Amino acid sequence: MNPAHRQEETEKLMQNLDYSRNIEIRVDTAYLPEQSEPEAHRFVFSYRISITNNNTESVQLLSRRWRITDGNEHVQEVEGEGVVGEKPVIEPGHTYEYTSGTVLATEVGSMQGHYHMVTGDNQGFDAQIPPFTLAQPNALH
Repeated sequence: MNPAHRQEETEKLMQNLDYSRNIEIRVDTAYLPEQSEPEAHRFVFSYRISITNNNTESVQLLSRRWRITDGNEHVQEVEGEGVVGEKPVIEPGHTYEYTSGTVLATEVGSMQGHYHMVTGDNQGFDAQIPPFTLAQPNALH
C-alpha cells in the first residue's frame, strides 16, 4: 500500500472515537483503487472497526445499523445481526476488531450508525458509531 494512503488511514483512525457506555469505537478507512472503477462510478472502500470494552463486565454485540451517504446525498440504510457473521462477546478490557467494506457511486461519502449490545445481565444499549469520511485520496482539499 502506498505510504501516503497509510498516513491518511492513521490520521482517520485517530479522529473517530466514541465512548458510549464505556465502549470505545475506532474506525480506520482505506480507498481500494484495485477494486474501484471510477469511470463506472464505483468507488470501493474498506473500514476496520476496533471496539474496546472499558466496562467491568462483558458485553455482546447483537446487531448493527449503518447510514451510508455518498457525495450526491444518496442515503443507504443497512442493518443486520452481528458483524461479519459473528455476535462477539467482548470481555472487560478487551478489543474486538473486524474489517468490512462498502461501495459508493461517488469518490467521497460518509458512514455512521450504532451497534446494539447487551451487558452480562441482559441490559440492552446502543453504542454509537460516530460519522467518518470515506474518500478517494486527494478528493478532499
